[in-house]
Amino acid sequence: MRTVLSALILPVVLLAVSTTGTATAEEYPVHADSEPQDDVPKGEIKGPFEWHSEIFPGTVREYAIYVPAQYDAARPACSMIVQDGLRKAQQWKLPTVLDNLIHQGDVPVQIGIFVSPGVVPAAKEGSQPRLNRSFEYDGMGDRYARFLLEEIIPEVARSYNLSTDPNDRLIAGSSSGAIAAFTAAWERPNEFRRVFSSIGTYTSLRGGDEYPSLIRKFENKPLRVYLQDGTNDLDIFAGSWWVANQAMLSSLNYSGYDVAHDWGEGGHSGKHSTAIMPDALRWLWRGYPEPIKLGVPPKRRMELVIPGEDWEVVSSGHQYTDSPAVNAAGEVFFADREAGTIHIIKLDGSVEVFAKAGEGIGGLMFGPDGLLYGCHRGERAIVRFSRSGDMETVIADTMCNDLVMLPDGTGYFTDPERQAVIRFTSDGESTVVAKGINFPNGVIVSLDQAQLFVSDTRGRFTFSFMIAPDGSLRHGQKYDHVPVPDSSSFSGADGWTIDSAGRRYLTTKLGLQVFDEAGRCNLILSFPAGATWMSNVCFGTPKLDTLYLTCEDKVFRRKINATGVLAWKAHSKRPKPKP
Repeated sequence: MRTVLSALILPVVLLAVSTTGTATAEEYPVHADSEPQDDVPKGEIKGPFEWHSEIFPGTVREYAIYVPAQYDAARPACSMIVQDGLRKAQQWKLPTVLDNLIHQGDVPVQIGIFVSPGVVPAAKEGSQPRLNRSFEYDGMGDRYARFLLEEIIPEVARSYNLSTDPNDRLIAGSSSGAIAAFTAAWERPNEFRRVFSSIGTYTSLRGGDEYPSLIRKFENKPLRVYLQDGTNDLDIFAGSWWVANQAMLSSLNYSGYDVAHDWGEGGHSGKHSTAIMPDALRWLWRGYPEPIKLGVPPKRRMELVIPGEDWEVVSSGHQYTDSPAVNAAGEVFFADREAGTIHIIKLDGSVEVFAKAGEGIGGLMFGPDGLLYGCHRGERAIVRFSRSGDMETVIADTMCNDLVMLPDGTGYFTDPERQAVIRFTSDGESTVVAKGINFPNGVIVSLDQAQLFVSDTRGRFTFSFMIAPDGSLRHGQKYDHVPVPDSSSFSGADGWTIDSAGRRYLTTKLGLQVFDEAGRCNLILSFPAGATWMSNVCFGTPKLDTLYLTCEDKVFRRKINATGVLAWKAHSKRPKPKP
C-alpha cells in the first residue's frame, strides 16, 4: 500500500514545479551545515506511516518522523512540521541540517514531523484518485490546522514527548505547502509561532491573495516568518508568485511583524530554499527559549490597539450572552438570552442580575428617558425596564432582533422574519421604513443621527440609509464591505457600536471589524481565546474607553485608544468624512 500511495502523491508534489515555464538556471552552493559531519550524532527517520483522516474524510497519506540523537523522553521536545512529507524534508536535507544545528546548539532539540497531502483512492478500477493537496494546502481557514492539532500531532505524541508550547513549534512548507504552513500559524497562533515559507502560493488559487490585505487589517499575532522566493517564480492565471511574496513581505513589515526574507532569481523550485535552510532555521529559532512577542506596528490610520491590552473575561457561566448596553453612568447591562435574565456590570466590576425577563430577551439599549429598551423574542414584543427592573410592553405582537434609540425618543428595530427595518416611538407606534435585507440584525446611527446602518448577518455588506426629517429612510444601499472567513458564505455580521471619531465596530465571524465612515474595514480585532462567535459590542466605563463584547457564555472587555458615544444622546457635529 505504501508504494501505491507514494506513487499517487509524487505527481501532486511536483505539479507546481512542472508549470514553471521559462526560469533561469539556479546554482546554489551546498551549505556546510547541509553536509553530513563525521563527529555529529545522527538522528533517525521513522516511517513513513500511513494515516486515514477524519477531518479530510476518505483521504490516505503518509507521515514520517525525524528523531534526533539528543532526544530525551523525559524532556518535552520542540517540533518542526513540514508539508509535502519526507520527500520535501529530504530535498531540503533536513535530517542532516537538524543533526548539525542541534549538535551545534543553534536550534533546540526537535522532532521532525513530515506530513504528505491526502489522496482519496479511486473508487473503482480504472478511475482516477482525488488529489487533495490544493484543497488542504491552498484553502483558507482553520481546517488544516485542526487536522494537524487534532490528528497528526496527537498521534506522534503517543510515542514522543512533544512540547505543547506554541513557541516550541516551527511549521514549514514550499509552494502550496508554504501557504498551508502560514495559514496554520495565522489561524492558530496559540499553537504555532515560527513559519518558514518557500516560494509560497499567496495567490488566488483558493483565496490566498487576500493575506496581504488581512495582515494589514488584523491586529498583530505573535508570529515570526521567513520568506523565500525568486524573480522567475510562477506567473499564471492565479497571479504572480513573485509579486505575491513581495506583497506578503510589505504587509508583514507594515504591521511590525518579525519577518526576514531571501530573494533570488530562480523559479518555482526548491534549490534556493535548500541552500538557505540552515541559516533560515537559525534565524527562526534565534533567542530561544525566549518567547516570540507581538510586533509593534508603525503608526496606522487607525491607532486603536493599546500594546499589552487584550480581551479579559468580565463574566462567565452564562448560557448565551448578547446585547451589551451602557447607561449614562458607564455601567454595562447584558442579556443571557436563553436564561431570560439581564445582568449589570457595575463600575467596581461586580456582576449581578438586574431583571428576570424570560427566555428570548436581547437587543438592549438605553433611551433618552434613562430606561432600558429591549427586543423580547419570546414575548414577540418591544419592551422596556424601569430602574428597578420591572418590565412593560412598548409594542406588542412584533418580531424584533436589535434596536437603536435616538435623542427624540424614537428608534429603529430590525425584524429578520419580515426582512425589514421598523421605526417606532416610545409611546408604541411603529412603521416599516425599509425592506429587502436578507437577515437584518444590528442597527446603529451615525454621530449626527443622519444615517442609519444595518448589518446583514447572511450577506457580505451592511446597509446605509439616510434618515429623513420625518424619520423615514431614503437612498438605501450596500455600504460596508465586510471581509468573511473562507469557511463561510456569509459574514455573520451582528451587533454595532460607534466611537467619537465616527468609526463603527461590527461583530462578525472573522472578528470585531472596525469601519471608517466611507465603509472600509481598517482593522479587525481577533476573537478572545477560545471563542468562536461574538454577538454584540458596546463601549462602557464612565470614560467610555473600554469595549465590552458578548461571546457565547462569556462577556469580555478590552481597553482601546477610542472613546464611545451614546446613540440616544445628542452629539456635536460629525467630523468631515475622509474620502
